[in-house]
Parts: sequence; structure tokens; C-alpha cells
Amino acid sequence: MVYDLYQEGKRGPNPALWWVNNEGDELKWSFSELTDLSRRTANVFTQICGLQQGDHLAVVLPRVPEWWLVAIGCMRTGIVFMPGTMQLKTKDLLYRLQVSKAKGIVTTDTLAPEVDSLASKCPTLKTKLLVSDQSHQGWLDLRSLIKSASPDHTCIKSKTLDPMAIFFTSGTTGFPKMAKHSHGFALRSSFPSNRKFLQVKTSDIFWCLSDMGWILAVFGCMLEPWTAGATLFIHHMPQFDPKVAVQMLFKYPITQCFAATTVFRMILQHASTSLRFPTLEHCTTGGEALLPEEQEEWRRKTGLLLHEAYGQSETGICCGTLRGMKIKPGSMGKSIPPFDVQIIDDKGNSLPFNTEGNIGIRIKPTKPIGFFLGYEDNPAKTAEVECGDFYNTGDRATMDEEGYIWFLGRDDDIINASGYRIGPMEVENALSEHPAVAESAVVSSPDPIRREVVKAFIVLTPEFLSHDRDQLIKELQQHVKSVTAPYKYPRKVEFVSELPKTINGKVKRSELRKKEYGQM
Repeated sequence: MVYDLYQEGKRGPNPALWWVNNEGDELKWSFSELTDLSRRTANVFTQICGLQQGDHLAVVLPRVPEWWLVAIGCMRTGIVFMPGTMQLKTKDLLYRLQVSKAKGIVTTDTLAPEVDSLASKCPTLKTKLLVSDQSHQGWLDLRSLIKSASPDHTCIKSKTLDPMAIFFTSGTTGFPKMAKHSHGFALRSSFPSNRKFLQVKTSDIFWCLSDMGWILAVFGCMLEPWTAGATLFIHHMPQFDPKVAVQMLFKYPITQCFAATTVFRMILQHASTSLRFPTLEHCTTGGEALLPEEQEEWRRKTGLLLHEAYGQSETGICCGTLRGMKIKPGSMGKSIPPFDVQIIDDKGNSLPFNTEGNIGIRIKPTKPIGFFLGYEDNPAKTAEVECGDFYNTGDRATMDEEGYIWFLGRDDDIINASGYRIGPMEVENALSEHPAVAESAVVSSPDPIRREVVKAFIVLTPEFLSHDRDQLIKELQQHVKSVTAPYKYPRKVEFVSELPKTINGKVKRSELRKKEYGQM
């Protein structure tokens, strides 16, 4: 399928990958070149690194062309691909490498020293591949190995339920869970029913602005455009800049754009004039709810509508507003085949229209193709999210008589900041390492740009009660940035004398969250 990137007749007239950066560099790979390079990459993995089908490979790369070679190389060989954001810190890397029993890692010289510092604690880690113009002791140079590798490679005969990728997804307690996906996830993108969602054409230039550690990167930055034979446009952009995004949409013949809601919101706030992009035809967004007034402002400035999508690391895109379908501002659309999305109660019963409940995906008698296989090495958690005949997403919504789903919020403590799902325990654990913090509770807080941000309620240790509060906030924020992924740091901090708790001593995050949203 995508591993040999379709037959000539289904390829578009443009390149498969069109990559640019801020320095003005451009790279274009045809489908033939991409096939050749991915075969060479597959041979590097198996012949030089000794990796085998089923081995886990951590991939922590920015938007560099090698990310796509590694992803396809893994698919060709049956190696399980585990993407991660470049914002991971030593503690995050250590956890992921240990819990996944990773046999190898691919990253850049930015993170190579961090990996070296923890490698002795990761007994399964045997292969370290570097994507860089610089050499690094103890690391294999992926770029040079690809150049010298053989272009002859026979793709494994993978089965639909063979494991393909693991995505780390945040939970309300402890570290992220490992959501394992099969090759069926890739196969699903070729289904006619699934292709109705974005309706990508071979002539399209498709720009997806996903973080490379998200499941959206695999879906939107690879499977969707390439199974249609379209061109994937990528800007290296280490950190999102709305000014650069606007420049790209005017400069390049981009026809489709897929990005988190925050991206479109920041573009709107950056631009004071018309945003009538010359070639842009279709825009899709997800990751958080879109306000009706934002939809209207985007339509007014661009002449286009924003089509919403909804999904999780466990599901991929499971519902949305299909291209050409009526848009109801504020709704995230309808279920997309092969998914049957219903609103359910806590026992897995389907609820009547316009009744608040949990968003459920039917998984019995058979799971939809491409639905996650379960949480790796955590059958208890996998069983916990099953609710009767449904998978319980933990998100709350209603469904109207036409099948449109209206998102209300999460039924747990997950914080959704600019599309990043952040577990409160991850931030609380980071804060607890600072001597000023006796206790902390982390919740979401409203924000005019990001919709919600991380807020920390902190009880100080006696030694720090007299410290300057403004300076201490900066110090704590910097501390969190230094020990975990920077996007998790609390943008808001409030010092309190005590935290609200249940009779059993459990922190009542829901009470703090309601306070933030003026519900108390």
C-alpha cells in the first residue's frame, strides 16, 4: 500500500514531499525517490542495525525529511514506530525508552547528549541513529548509511492486526500510556468511505502542521496525502509562527491545510487584513473545540470554512465535518466510517438525541479497522476504557437528530492546551521536585488564545513562604521546562494555603477547575 506509494497512475503531477525551511532551502522528492530512499532506510534498520519485525524504535525528530524515511522504513520491515515530540526532556525519554523496551532510537544532535546520559539505564537500547550533519561518538550516521544502503528491499507481508506504531498518550495519573496501533490504521486511509472526509486529490498540495510526535502526523503528514497520490508540503518551523504560516499560504500553491485550532486562531489574531490565500481550497482543524465566532471570522477573512475533526491517540480521526457536508458552527461533525460513534451512559447504553453523555465508539461485536490494539503492557487500563459494546473516550458531548456531535468537555482531568494533551500528574510530579513545593494540583484554566492552559495551585514549603512570589513563579515555570517537555509548564500559578481534598485525602481537581471556569 503506502509502503510502495501506489502505482504511477495514482501519483500526482507534483512531488511526493515538498520540504522548505526558514533559510530558504527546499527539497522535493518524487514518489520514485521516496520509494528508493525508504527501501534503503529499511535495509539500514535490518542489515546494519539488526532490528527485526516487532522491535520498538523510538523516533524523536523535528520536521526533517528523514522522519518520513524512518516511518516508511519501519512499516516496510514491521518495526514498531514510536514517534515523540522534540520537547521531551531526559526524564520523559528515560520513561519512554524503559517502558517500551525500545531496541533503538533515532534523533538529532540536540537530544543525543540526553540519550547518552540515560543509555546505561536502558538495557534494551542497542541502536542509536543520528540525523545530523555532525558526527557523534557512539551514534550511527543515518544519512550516510541511507546513501550507501542497497535500494533493493522486499516489504514484509504484514497482516492487518500486526503492530505498526505506538503513540504515547497522557493520562490523569502517572506517566503517559502506550496506545498501540496496527497496520490496519494505515490501511484505513485507503478506504473509499474514509477518503470522503478530506477528499484529497492527486493534484492537491497538502499542508499538515502537526507536531511530529502526534498521531495526526502519521495520518495527516503521510497517510492521507500519499494514499491519494498528492503532494505533502512541510515547513520545518521548529516553533509555530503565525507570520511564517501566512507567508507560506501566500507563497506556495497549498490547496489543503490541516492544523490544530490554536494554529488558525493565532493566524486570525496575527492578521488584521484579508487572508484571501490564492490557492487554498479546504481547511480542517481539530484537537480542541472551535467557537462559532471563530468559524465566522475565518470565513469572513479567508472566504473558506473550517471543517472540524475529532479523534484520539487511540482512535485516529473518528468523526468530523466531511468536505461538502453542511457545517453546523460549534459542532465537530458526524461519525466517519468505519466508526459508529454514539453518546453513551456509564454502562454503555446509547442515549437519546440531545442528551449529555460520553462519546463512545462501538467496538463489539467487531472493532473498527485501524482502532488501537490496546495499551501496551496494561490490560487493566485497556479493559477500563471498555464500556459495554463501546470504547469510552472520556469526552462528554451530545448528538442532535441529524447525527451531529456537540463537544462539551472531558470527563477527566486531562488538559488540552494548543492541541497538546497534558496529564496533571506529569506537571505535578515535575513541580514536586522543586524544594519550594509542598503540594500542588494542576488543572486547566481558560485562555483567550489557547482556549485552555495549564494552571498550578501550589502550597509552599515553610522555607519559601517569605520569598518574592513573582520571582518564584518564574523559577517554578523554568524548573518545569527543564525537567519535562516545555509545553507542559504552568502558564498560570496561584499559591494557596491548602488544596481541597476528599475525605480520603484525594485532591479535588474538579473543584479547582470549576473555580477557574466560574462554576462555583
